[in-house]
Amino acid sequence: MSLALACPECGSELATPLLCERCGTLLDPATPPTPFAVLGLEPTYALDLGAATKRVLALSRALHPDFHANAGDELRRRAQDNTAALNAAFQVLADDARRADWLVRDLGGPAEDQERAMPPAYLEEVLEWNEAIEEARGSAAADSPARARLAPLNERLEQERTKTLRRIAALLTPLPPRGSPALRSARQELNAVRYLDRALRELGELRLATRV
Repeated sequence: MSLALACPECGSELATPLLCERCGTLLDPATPPTPFAVLGLEPTYALDLGAATKRVLALSRALHPDFHANAGDELRRRAQDNTAALNAAFQVLADDARRADWLVRDLGGPAEDQERAMPPAYLEEVLEWNEAIEEARGSAAADSPARARLAPLNERLEQERTKTLRRIAALLTPLPPRGSPALRSARQELNAVRYLDRALRELGELRLATRV
């Protein structure tokens, strides 16, 4: 992805707002770049994670503060700030749910506090899952039937999370137009992922307590 900007030192076209990869000049972005812009990528849900990882490693080497240890205070600050920006961008892009969340918001879709609903198909199952978790939490015996159901429930929720992410991928590939109804549907699916993640954390804590 071209930024259509040139390095102030050598005039080369920039692929990232963090540094010039031709002459090594560290840059100081006037505004915080998007996660995709940091890596020089076009916004997309169908991210090639392997290629993105290689890109991050290459930029990390060029930006690492140790590489600029003998530079002045300003350049060391830029190296530290840009390394932090690179790491933060990759954390968003490498996580399927966080990447989808960013894209939905960037395309004008609803935020979490604007659309709290989950897809209707989840409603009955959520009640069932919550009941199973509460029964296990209220059962002190490690060998109780309620505790024995934790492992298969955990597997079921993991499968549901995978299916939900596939639906999100279908909604966001290719990226829908700004303001598309698909963005609201994607937000509802993301709400389901958030619920599933919370339930899986609770299950993990309960299963750990059972082993102890």
